[in-house]
Amino acid sequence: MIGAHRIKRRDFLRLAGLGAATYPLLGKAASSAAASLEKSPDILLIMPDQMRGDCLSLLQHPVVRTPQLDALAQQGVLFRRAYSTVPSCIPARFALLTGLAPQTSGAVGFAAPPITTPTLPGALAAAGYATALVGRNMHQGPKSGTCGYQKQILGSTYVSGDDYDEQLKKAVPESGGIRQVINTQKLNCNLWPAAPWPHADDWHPTTWIVRQSQQVVAQTPPNQPLFLTTSFYAPHPPLFPPKKFFDTLLKASLPPIARGDWVNWTALTPAGEKGGHRVLLEGETLKRTQAGYFGLIEHLDEQLAPLIAEFKARSEKAGRSWVIVVTSDHGELLGDHGYFRKCEPYEGSANIPFIIAGSPALGFKTGARNQQPVCLEDLLPTLLTLAHVGVPQGVDGLNLAPVLRNEAGVPREWLHFEHAPCYGVEQAFHALTDGRFKYIWRPLDGAEQLFDLVKDPHEEHDLSSQRAVVIWRQRLVQRLASRPEGFSDGKKLIAGRPYRALMKRPAQKAGET
Repeated sequence: MIGAHRIKRRDFLRLAGLGAATYPLLGKAASSAAASLEKSPDILLIMPDQMRGDCLSLLQHPVVRTPQLDALAQQGVLFRRAYSTVPSCIPARFALLTGLAPQTSGAVGFAAPPITTPTLPGALAAAGYATALVGRNMHQGPKSGTCGYQKQILGSTYVSGDDYDEQLKKAVPESGGIRQVINTQKLNCNLWPAAPWPHADDWHPTTWIVRQSQQVVAQTPPNQPLFLTTSFYAPHPPLFPPKKFFDTLLKASLPPIARGDWVNWTALTPAGEKGGHRVLLEGETLKRTQAGYFGLIEHLDEQLAPLIAEFKARSEKAGRSWVIVVTSDHGELLGDHGYFRKCEPYEGSANIPFIIAGSPALGFKTGARNQQPVCLEDLLPTLLTLAHVGVPQGVDGLNLAPVLRNEAGVPREWLHFEHAPCYGVEQAFHALTDGRFKYIWRPLDGAEQLFDLVKDPHEEHDLSSQRAVVIWRQRLVQRLASRPEGFSDGKKLIAGRPYRALMKRPAQKAGET
């Protein structure tokens, strides 16, 4: 076990998977530890993929039941206004790992540069933690190394030959592997077709990921703190929950989609087996899609019970505290406003679950619900602080530990999130929210929207004709004034500028997120 107070720079680089030539000066973590490892909590990061922030029974969702996630929220704080600052998988995970906002890192769309700055798992590994990633990868490219994960057991639903696929082929040879399962069921890794999982539930990818995570918990030396990322592909398509969940939900009264009065509904075509990001989901197609998506969430919640119990028991046996985080990279529009998938500023796409729970010794306020805007970047400084590990210099994320302990609010007036063109140039956006209002600007043509998230949580009524939009517009003018694309001249917003997934400039000084 390597004590943080003894860590050498070269050891940190090795454990974090970073190159010395590109490694920036780390703050206190590079020179000394704030506390001994005996006081460092075990940390479990539970990360579904593409899970909407409203899909918790604690939030009175009309259908979805999530007793395990609800219980975690009651043991800590549920941040209701949490957002993915670039709501698609690659840049969102980049933000989580690095604590850098897209405007700082340049990862403003469906792409990311190599990670050359300290990462959350890297900093914890350097401080003596055992770090493990189980399940869906974090989009670490080869040039990013392991990002600090010392152990990786990978399982996805679109990759042939990873750990899960190889074990599935051996245990269920008739399956032909995960790709064959998807093809046989006429499913898709990005679209809305849904069907029940056709093999033994023990070999559903969600079940497998939990089982492998349990093994990591059991096998990690008890005297070493553990940072475990349990990363699911569910509820991202393919929509194939176990049959009991799918069939039960098909019989339920499923909720209607959000229908904005600002949508040109006559321009949308009904969904077929193929389609893009704009689509009209209705009737039996919508019902099956919702049953598949909600069923994956309910199944995931059910499977978490033994993992959570064993993780807590390991910590308590070792006399350590525990921290459990639940979040997602982005949401799923699921037909809302005639959209499917993500990359949009609306709640279904950008709003994410964000729960931080802790053992009683940590002094977290329990059962709290926070309405201030937070984001994935906030996890790095928060978890490193709770682990008594120095926070790297220059991160954009905010330390939420005082909020967890009811000592202070989040010192952020509003949050900026964005996405460069992904499905088409018209899809790109910049948005701001303070947790009450949300302002959206489309850089293609300068179109604006403003929503009151308290009075209109489904964003069905656009308020951009009201005078309040001027205040929000000016905030975005200032926020984008230094951008190389030329979105703002410091006085007004400028539409029609080029907008690429990677911002072509060196990372700027960290600023307000």
